[in-house]
Amino acid sequence: MPTAPSARNLRVEVSEAELRELYLEQSLTLDQIGARYGLAATTISRRFADLGIGVRRRGPLPGARYGGAASQKWRWTADLAYAVGLITTDGCLSRDGRHLTMTSKDTDLLETVRRCLGIAARITLTTNPRPCHRLQWSDVVFHRWLTEIGLMPAKSLRLGPLRVPDEWMRDFLRGCIDGDGSIVTYADRYNTFKKSTYVYTRVYLSLVSASPRFVEWLRDTLRRVAGVSGEVGVRRLEGRSDIWRLRYAKREAFRLLRWMYYSPDVPCLRRKYDIAAPFLVPANRVGQRRPGRPMVI
Repeated sequence: MPTAPSARNLRVEVSEAELRELYLEQSLTLDQIGARYGLAATTISRRFADLGIGVRRRGPLPGARYGGAASQKWRWTADLAYAVGLITTDGCLSRDGRHLTMTSKDTDLLETVRRCLGIAARITLTTNPRPCHRLQWSDVVFHRWLTEIGLMPAKSLRLGPLRVPDEWMRDFLRGCIDGDGSIVTYADRYNTFKKSTYVYTRVYLSLVSASPRFVEWLRDTLRRVAGVSGEVGVRRLEGRSDIWRLRYAKREAFRLLRWMYYSPDVPCLRRKYDIAAPFLVPANRVGQRRPGRPMVI
């Protein structure tokens, strides 16, 4: 006699896309979703945990009394993609399904987020864990939309691929770099013993994350849409989470910088833009340098 399928097997058969549609788009409860599949609400809840989908608190749907806010859609723009990149790397989604927080030592970065998202909340000073500035606001619909594209509360170690359209990847990447990335330059004087003019400016573009799946997804996406390969490394410290680094150097770094900063007025962290600015000249300007050994980039 065939054995009846276990609740675990039935749970796995419920697809992530269907769950997100029913729970996030149609705002059904766990009980209502379970009834559709002939499963208990606790089984659906465990499936949510498997997929990293945050569960709302019990009670009326937050924001429902304000006139159908749950049905509103966010449309991708350059400003929105940049803000999403910042939130992905340096933001926090609360478990209450409502609040979002960003902290930074750069108040101008938080001001840029407020402008990109049209936020009216104040920027406050906080000393936890160290002196910095904080922007916290409440937006049920935006919080839900962020979970739909792949973000979640407590995302540091479990972040994975995100649903970011290729069209907006350069703005998203710029936000990621301003959040947890770096642009580093230095003068390479290694060959000056041969000739004093053999001094080259090196540039590196890096992003760090504790989520290897996110780093690999970003690397694969940039390889496809921007034609760069990069390299992934990991730093392991005893008693702490591994830190993964995606790094681009020389010509690939130049290519990405010019791709990200495609206009002088794009939203960005000004101090990082200032580092990148000398490398944003058109490629045909390179030929105007004085005679000598070809510039190495």
